[in-house]
Amino acid sequence: MTNTIAALLGGPEMIIVAIAVLLLFGGKKIPELMKGLGKGIKEFKAGQEEPLNEPTKESVKPSI
Repeated sequence: MTNTIAALLGGPEMIIVAIAVLLLFGGKKIPELMKGLGKGIKEFKAGQEEPLNEPTKESVKPSI
């Protein structure tokens, strides 16, 4: 994914984006945002690795 972003944005464009993010969120908020983003990615990957909960005979009640 990083290669794709780097292909779309060159050096000057990435600097402009970084400055815009810094101005929008401020220097103190950026580490918190990155920590939250990292946790979200970690949970997403963990969710992909877990097997799906298949319904069992006990959990499926017949409808009358």
